[in-house]
Amino acid sequence: MLSTLSRKMLMCLTGLFLSFFLLIHFLGNLQLFLPPEQAQLQFNAYSHFLSGNILIKMVSYVLYASIILHALDGLIITLKNKKSGGNYQSDRRGRASTWSSRNMGILGTLILIFLVIHFQNFWYVYKFGNPPLDSNGNKDLYTLVVTVFKEWWYVIIYVISMVALCYHLIHGIYSATRTLGLYHPKFVQWFKTAGIVYSVVICAGFALMPVYVFFTAN
Repeated sequence: MLSTLSRKMLMCLTGLFLSFFLLIHFLGNLQLFLPPEQAQLQFNAYSHFLSGNILIKMVSYVLYASIILHALDGLIITLKNKKSGGNYQSDRRGRASTWSSRNMGILGTLILIFLVIHFQNFWYVYKFGNPPLDSNGNKDLYTLVVTVFKEWWYVIIYVISMVALCYHLIHGIYSATRTLGLYHPKFVQWFKTAGIVYSVVICAGFALMPVYVFFTAN
């Protein structure tokens, strides 16, 4: 059985890996802001490259494992905290804690539900479905993305999920610096500020993607 410290360290490392993956995913998805015809061919070629690269496939397995471990670890830590009476709602520490720190379980659950929907709509269809091909012979993931992003309800779910992710990241990155032993005030404050900027930029950028496609794509 893992100790509480070991679980927090596992949570920290998987969380940092997932945060880094978000940046890579974000940079790739910026192609959605290109003119439609260019975006279609370029985004599909990019997706084809990722799906056929053995190194990327190995990293994807680490990604899937990190998501599962991060979610399970978060659930176990949350349940243990509740069982031991570590409830911010009834503790005076709650006055000094942030809203996101007191509701990481709720935020994590919302993000997990979003991931299931997201994987089902894109990853599963791309991997196991039969999407059409573009003019270059690549699976037309771009058209699939546009079709999904044309649904107003999905755009709302996506934006709300990005707000939840932003709060989750802000607290998670700050907590990770503490778990890694960066207690010096200068380092903690620097990482806290960098974490806030990183979280807002990434999540705002992701949230703008479905909004942009919804209002501009044919």
